Amino acid sequence: MRIKHLGPLAVVLATMGCGATQDPPAPSAPSAPSTLTVLATGANIAGANGIIFSPDNQLYAASVIGSNITIMDPDSGAILRQLGASDGVSGPDDIDFAPDGSFYWTSILTGEVAGLTPNGELIQAANLGAGVNPITFSDDGRLFVAQCFFGTGLFEVDPKGVIAPRSISDDLGPNCGLNGMDWGPDGRLYGPRWFTGEIVSFDVDTREMRLEAAGYKTPAAVKFSSQGELFVLDTGTGEVYKQTAQVRTLIATLTPGLDNFAFDQNDRLYVSSFVDGFIKRVEPDGSLTTIQPGGMSHPGGVALLDGQIVVADLHAIRFFDPATGVETRVNRNVLGVGKVGGALNLAADGSNLILVSWVDNDVRVWDPASGEILERYSNLKAPVAAIRYAGQLLATEHGTSRVIALGTDGVTSLFDLPAPTGLAILQDGLYVTDRESGSIYQLGEAGELLTAPKLVVSGLTTPEGIAARGNDFVIIEGATGQIKQVSLDGAQTLLGTIPAGNPAPSSAQPPSMIFNGIAVNASGTIYAPSETSRKLYQLKASD
Repeated sequence: MRIKHLGPLAVVLATMGCGATQDPPAPSAPSAPSTLTVLATGANIAGANGIIFSPDNQLYAASVIGSNITIMDPDSGAILRQLGASDGVSGPDDIDFAPDGSFYWTSILTGEVAGLTPNGELIQAANLGAGVNPITFSDDGRLFVAQCFFGTGLFEVDPKGVIAPRSISDDLGPNCGLNGMDWGPDGRLYGPRWFTGEIVSFDVDTREMRLEAAGYKTPAAVKFSSQGELFVLDTGTGEVYKQTAQVRTLIATLTPGLDNFAFDQNDRLYVSSFVDGFIKRVEPDGSLTTIQPGGMSHPGGVALLDGQIVVADLHAIRFFDPATGVETRVNRNVLGVGKVGGALNLAADGSNLILVSWVDNDVRVWDPASGEILERYSNLKAPVAAIRYAGQLLATEHGTSRVIALGTDGVTSLFDLPAPTGLAILQDGLYVTDRESGSIYQLGEAGELLTAPKLVVSGLTTPEGIAARGNDFVIIEGATGQIKQVSLDGAQTLLGTIPAGNPAPSSAQPPSMIFNGIAVNASGTIYAPSETSRKLYQLKASD
């Protein structure tokens, strides 16, 4: 039996109050030298999603947010090469090899199913719409793809892209068709149902579905060993099981937020994590060997809370000691089922945290001490940042290009802007960065909202995160990685540069994609995570 894998998202500028400032001068060098250091280091892979072994037994790992495929030695973990945009790879979620040595992947945010032939030719097989997730070939070269989180379909796809995709099922919901799939020794296609806790199989020709097992918390992938044994990965518990008709046997315990697993040619089992970005091998005694380390995988927004640095890490919220950089706490989230939810951005709100996620399309107020969600505002249109000001909870919303107020009576539209992104308070005034126009607008003064946005700074390049530092702003530019101090009169001072962020794969995502955040403590030290290096940087004036 051939071994294969499993795997698991025009704006018009409104008339503004007050005239624009004149074009600012180019950024000057820092007036006082600054020291940029790495405070904490995360994973090497920006979330390890689908994994698979190639015919020559190299380990391939897809990364949606990293937008690449990493090829590594399965024994040492050494990264041999990475395939990215220059190879035609964009946002891959899952990956599998065809019998002829070609390999294909799904791009969950764009809907693309694509592949590369052994000689490097790019193939566009299909576009099934957002949500394409697991992908698997049969031994005779038939290609099957399902949707999860943004769709519920199961399809057969022509690997050459000539014949239109054939629907096998379109009613596997709620919210997910199948996740990581594999072929059973009985010739049926097996897959987990994320939100029902079930394992099912399909006769792909008759479309008949059969229940194989139930009672899992959040099954993310299934896999058959070379002996025809069925294994199940439960991301909700962080466990791997062997499943027979009557017995479920625990094989290994990891952490919640697992994505996929795969057997190599010697039936050694490897597991990936979308939350922590690690890849680990499960040894015969159930112990674990780290192939790729875990940690921050998608670091975005950052805040200071009770003497800790808190980083929004898409599927996790991580707390760091500012003196040592040691991770002191992590709250992991399993997509779609976690109690707290994910976060691409966050802000301090007294002793609580305001969590923002365009993946979940909501804004929440979370009490880290009790673990409870105190406020939740759902069904938003790609929120990017949120803050409390003038007695209201305010948010920037990409899907409507506006700043909104959130309350028990619903959403109130306040300001229209091209691409409102980060929010900050300076001297009792409220300010927002606009990533598209390269501007900072004032939205509030003396604790009261203005009637229209007031342009105060222009000439920036993709400003995202913003924070107060004395009487000035500190901002970070997503596309350049430049950290700048910006005064209210528009003067810019370059303080340092970290690796630039990744662009959004489509217009359906905010242009900030993984928000590039920034925070400043009382002594003026700046903290900035980098989504691409997966490191937390510290910038402070030299003594």
